Amino acid sequence: MEKREKTAKRMTKRQRRRRQRRRRILAAVMLSVVLLGFSAYFVLGQDKGEMSSWTEQTDTESLKGINSRNAILEELKTGKILADKGADDRIYPASLTKIMTAVLAIENIPDLKESITVPESIFPGLYAEGASMAGFCPGEEAVGTDLLYGVLLPSGAECCLAFADRIAGSEEDFVKMMNDKAGELGMEHTHFTNSTGLQDENHYSTVRDISVLLRYALESDTFRRVFTSSSHSTNPSACHPDGFTFVSTMFREMNSAAVSGGEILGGKTGYTKDAGLCLASLAVIDGKEYILVTAHARGDHETKQYHVEDAVKIYSQIGK
Repeated sequence: MEKREKTAKRMTKRQRRRRQRRRRILAAVMLSVVLLGFSAYFVLGQDKGEMSSWTEQTDTESLKGINSRNAILEELKTGKILADKGADDRIYPASLTKIMTAVLAIENIPDLKESITVPESIFPGLYAEGASMAGFCPGEEAVGTDLLYGVLLPSGAECCLAFADRIAGSEEDFVKMMNDKAGELGMEHTHFTNSTGLQDENHYSTVRDISVLLRYALESDTFRRVFTSSSHSTNPSACHPDGFTFVSTMFREMNSAAVSGGEILGGKTGYTKDAGLCLASLAVIDGKEYILVTAHARGDHETKQYHVEDAVKIYSQIGK
């Protein structure tokens, strides 16, 4: 009897020791799992941080070394500002103004297939100012769609004034519509005095306001289609029986629209001596769309196109 009791006690002790060993092993395994989980979270978190560190900056660091004095970069879908430099400084928008002219043309002409006269009376003033032209003739009857392409691709001032005359009866009244639209969009630091962007000290904006305008404009399928075109051939007219073709002022300065991880889809350039080289552009990188507005880069039409160079550089940084 005593022997059986001693044997039972020894077995109980062994069983307790086995249970204790199993518990220790289980605890060690669980601790390892927890530690591995934390390690994975930390490593993945660091990788994610490295990938998004550039896009989380909202200061001038990510825009150092660009040629443009003013710049703003944002995600198109969310409107999140990723980086800016002098975004609220007053600038002369030059032909970036024509984005607003195009918006009002789209919104106020029900059928852009209609024929619109390019008034003869506008040409002497445009010639005197040295305004950029699309190539329509004085008095030419042009299809509205062709004029719209003429506004955004070759930056045709005669197309802007044709729309102003058709929509408002005069450029003066059309400009009132432009300023009303700017107020509606919350462009608080913008004032227009003309439809073309010709130099005027009272014609001003900021790159932030222009980004608001471009983001709004891109909601229109018609605007997006024109804005992202590299060229366009017009319908035949009396002045141009075979039609004629014009090319985007941005795309003609690029050997390739490709940037790291994507491409530049479209853009509107601008230039006056006081405004410097300006550009409002759209790009897609890793499946996400971005808009970039830059202003007051050095140079002119005869020099290297530093505003285009800036766009390629900034968009490529995102792709990296």
